[in-house]
Amino acid sequence: MSGNQRNQIRRARRALASIGTSATLVLAIAGCTTAPASREGTMGTPATVDTISQADKAQGAKAHPDLIAEFGGVVTGPQAAYVETVGKNIAVQSGLSNARSDFTVTLLNSPVNNAFAIPGGYVYVTRQLTALMNNEAELAGVLGHEIGHVAARHSAKRQKAATRNSILGALGSILSGVVLGDSSFGRLGQQVFSQGSQLLTLQYSRGQETQADNLGISYLRSAGYDPRAMSSVLESLARQNALEAQLRGSQNQVPAWASTHPDPASRVRAALAQAGPNATGMTNRDTFLTRIDGLIYGDDPKQGMIEGARFIHPDLRLGFEAPNGFYLVNGTRSVSISGESGKAEFTTASFDGNLTNYVTTAFGQLSSGNQRITPQNIERTTVNGLPAAYGTARVQGSNGPLDVVVFAYDFGGGKAYHFVTITQAGGAGVFNPMFRSMRRISASEASAVKPKRLDVVTVRPGDTMQTLAARMAFDNAKLERFLVLNNLSANSRLGAGSKVKIVTD
Repeated sequence: MSGNQRNQIRRARRALASIGTSATLVLAIAGCTTAPASREGTMGTPATVDTISQADKAQGAKAHPDLIAEFGGVVTGPQAAYVETVGKNIAVQSGLSNARSDFTVTLLNSPVNNAFAIPGGYVYVTRQLTALMNNEAELAGVLGHEIGHVAARHSAKRQKAATRNSILGALGSILSGVVLGDSSFGRLGQQVFSQGSQLLTLQYSRGQETQADNLGISYLRSAGYDPRAMSSVLESLARQNALEAQLRGSQNQVPAWASTHPDPASRVRAALAQAGPNATGMTNRDTFLTRIDGLIYGDDPKQGMIEGARFIHPDLRLGFEAPNGFYLVNGTRSVSISGESGKAEFTTASFDGNLTNYVTTAFGQLSSGNQRITPQNIERTTVNGLPAAYGTARVQGSNGPLDVVVFAYDFGGGKAYHFVTITQAGGAGVFNPMFRSMRRISASEASAVKPKRLDVVTVRPGDTMQTLAARMAFDNAKLERFLVLNNLSANSRLGAGSKVKIVTD
């Protein structure tokens, strides 16, 4: 979670609203936005593709700065310049425009696997998704997939379905994040909580995903890349999904609604068949690895850091821990906390210096339709020297009564932060350890927080996957993380002189 970007987020929502049915952000490889009109042809290709109009350019230019703010800002420097070059090279294969200058390709400072596009030739990919790739052809394939959605005008079709979705209508914005699909918490839970900007609501149909994959493959061929790269990057996403589920444990796997790239495994074989198992073309593996060396991996301290169950924000000078059995997901505007017995979100709001007013306002923002959420009372307390206030409201969910808690802290200087939690009635106490863990961190502790970075190393004689994995800056699953990061199997062989990625402090 970054600092208070609430006004920027509102502007991003307004900008997207002005684009209307032609823009819908969705997940990396699982889909992205489209703008120009086309008629669908056969074999996954559009029969015609409209060029980028002046209206498209104006709409995209309006939304662009606010989307950057919402999605963590931009990565600058040679790494970003390289991604931009690859993106423009593949974009001109689409027929949307022959002018590279008509496309704006942005490397986002986001710790999730994500990519999307908006009208006017604006294409985005996160540094985390870029770090998961293993060659230039994969990067081109991901961006080609996004541009394929544009060429096929998928978002306009999916937006029509979205307007019939009462949850999306209640949120009022596609930037509100993925909504809870856990029926045990009912529709209230669906409207109250989000996983932050990294997980977005609308998904494309399987047919639309296949068409975008096929278009991306055709663009790869046209640009001289190995078209099998689409299949290999989908495989990496599938393996990353499985690893994340494994690391959280069988009792706390990421549910289907919270996946940043749902079920790419089902498309791996189809993409390989479309490309042809014996296809050839350039991959530019060493060039790619050299050019992305040094990327921040995982959370950026400026947006807060998650280490296991612990969240620490050096800029905001605060930290807390999730309860046992819960996991954290960091977003640009909030941190979500999820487990089998409840859901929570940590965020901020405007603060007039009165914590009671702050808690009351936070409850008011949770109210839905005719159901007003009002705390029974608001109590004052102190947590680790911080003035705090909290209230509990009992509301009726689709499967029974629920307890909603707002717990807020005054950090001084006109800054306050709060948790919102939801549990089955009587279960709110599961979050008490988290409420009590909130603390102000010292300047020395804040300065000690450093990001992890991607380190591309050359395999030396005698190196093994085990010795290289031992250098990974994680406390657990070092080998598993190394294999997924490099899309290797336990039986892979490393040749001296080849390049691999590790993650270091």
